[in-house]
Amino acid sequence: MTFNLRTFFASAFAVIIILLTALLIYVIGNQATKSVEVSIGGSLAAEAYQMSEKLDHFMWSRSGEVEVLSKLNAFQKPLDTQEISGLLNQLKSSLPVFTWVGYLDPKGTVLSATDNILLGKDISQRPVFQEGRKGLFTGDVHDAVLLAKLLPNPSGEALQFVDVSVPVYDKVGMLNGVLAAHLSWEWSREVEKSILDPLKERMKDVEIFVVSQKDDTILLGPSGLVGKKMANETLQKAREGGNSWIVDSGSGKDSYLTGYAYGDGYLNYPGLGWSVLVRQPTDVAFATVHQLERFIILSGLAAAVIFGILGWLLAGWIARPLNQIAKTADLLSSGANVEIPALSRFKDVAILSTSLRNLVSNLTKTENKLSYMSDMALHDVLTGLPNRAGLNEFLVHAVNKAKLNRTTLSFLYMDLDGFKKVNDTFGHATGDVLLQQVAVRLRECTRDNEIVARLGGDEFVIILHTSASKPMQESEVVAARIISKVNLPVVIGGDTIQVGCSVGAAVWTPDCLDTAETLRLADEALYISKRSGKNRITFEAAC
Repeated sequence: MTFNLRTFFASAFAVIIILLTALLIYVIGNQATKSVEVSIGGSLAAEAYQMSEKLDHFMWSRSGEVEVLSKLNAFQKPLDTQEISGLLNQLKSSLPVFTWVGYLDPKGTVLSATDNILLGKDISQRPVFQEGRKGLFTGDVHDAVLLAKLLPNPSGEALQFVDVSVPVYDKVGMLNGVLAAHLSWEWSREVEKSILDPLKERMKDVEIFVVSQKDDTILLGPSGLVGKKMANETLQKAREGGNSWIVDSGSGKDSYLTGYAYGDGYLNYPGLGWSVLVRQPTDVAFATVHQLERFIILSGLAAAVIFGILGWLLAGWIARPLNQIAKTADLLSSGANVEIPALSRFKDVAILSTSLRNLVSNLTKTENKLSYMSDMALHDVLTGLPNRAGLNEFLVHAVNKAKLNRTTLSFLYMDLDGFKKVNDTFGHATGDVLLQQVAVRLRECTRDNEIVARLGGDEFVIILHTSASKPMQESEVVAARIISKVNLPVVIGGDTIQVGCSVGAAVWTPDCLDTAETLRLADEALYISKRSGKNRITFEAAC
């Protein structure tokens, strides 16, 4: 497969730009992804830590308030249930998050309670009493059991509480009872709102999860997921006490960038081990990276098209002088008399142009020399007539033509009568001039498609194209003209010289196998002419 220069340049430029674009997407995309991940992931981790801190701080504050309340004299013996009820109702009024607060005797019977709810009831089997007898207790989120139907619930959703209880001792350290409280879990929504609302102004599709340590239950999160189980790598990392971020697959096929933190308590509050996860879909988190990659792709494609066109134009500009050289070379090969153009636009092209010009010049000179040498090999130096080699080459073509046209060839073999005397009398130089003059006269007696050859000395062979019907008659006419011409005097150096000629003839027909045999017969006929008185023509039988 071959390509022209323009296609190669255009394709090469486009491919290079596309490869560079792919490299930029890989390098910049990776760096941008890491940068965005660090930036957004760090922000999500910070929000998760803040959420965890707020949850633990809130629980620390509420448990502290219950513990402080338990130290008041109203809870010492003798008990004043009216005063205790007033204190409890005042606490609920001041902090509505306390949905129910009650004071229990050492056996678990409710002695005083806000709004007298559960007053006189035995709740000794509830964890809030059993754990509260042992010391300050904070329980995990749970559904309302006894209070579900006793507390107002305008929303109709299941009520959830966090228990806080503390033992109450008298002055001598005897257990007087247990101060217990149910905190409405709705307060966590307020904490979530305080974190999530500002966050949503900066980030899209952000979600917050608070997951229980006890059974991996989602305590707080998007509607529809609360109460369900969560188990993933991020949750495990959070429970290891870390505060960082990770890219995970979430609970489904979607991938998320998730910041995490672990609630390990606040000051003397040990915490409930809540894990806080703040996550954002990766396609949203890395949207700017994807936009950058799309921009690079579109820019790369546009650049590939532009540079492909520039490469096409540039290649055309570069190839123009090469095309000129190629066209000139084609003209030279067809035989036109043109020269390779001298080009100087590019150094390399100029070198090529000069080299080709020199090559063509040298080839022309060589061809002329070879042509001259070939011509010299086929021609007699003195007379310029074809020699024996030239005669043989002519016969090859003449025989083929005669066979094609069904004609004959007449061979006239002749030499000069009295030529030796001329050489002896006037010298060889005069003899050479005489031979040249005879050669001219012989050419005048033949046609363009016929040949006059000098075999050596004063011997000449003439090949005539004659008809198949009467070749001897046509040959005799030409031979008579030759004898007449040769017999005319020649003036050389002031001397008048006259010679004659004898001719032997033989006819070649297409049925003959060998022209050499015809030439031999003509030679024999020549000697018959000489012995018969010279200056005449003798025909030998056809081959």
